[in-house]
Amino acid sequence: MEGQQPSVCAAREAQEEAGVSGEIEATEIGQYRYFKQVKGNVSVPCKVDVFALKVTRERKTWPEKVGRVRRWCTLAEAADAVEEPQLRLLILKFAARMSAAKRH
Repeated sequence: MEGQQPSVCAAREAQEEAGVSGEIEATEIGQYRYFKQVKGNVSVPCKVDVFALKVTRERKTWPEKVGRVRRWCTLAEAADAVEEPQLRLLILKFAARMSAAKRH
């Protein structure tokens, strides 16, 4: 999405892929890299910037609903559910940050 702030792109992806919208942080919480499988069984290196989104709206339908399952879980459950080790670590660090913020 050329010309758009990365956080705006992330918010749009959340709406298209999970049907959620809300308040997105302007600064990324981190990034991770992985290899994406594309047509012809080719692996393409990808870098993903990760942003926190406070969800305030859940849509019943959204562009990529077919083939997707939206489910709510704790951050620990989310970390367990992902395959990418770097993303798992980002989620766990974010969970620790949120836990520390609640204590203060």
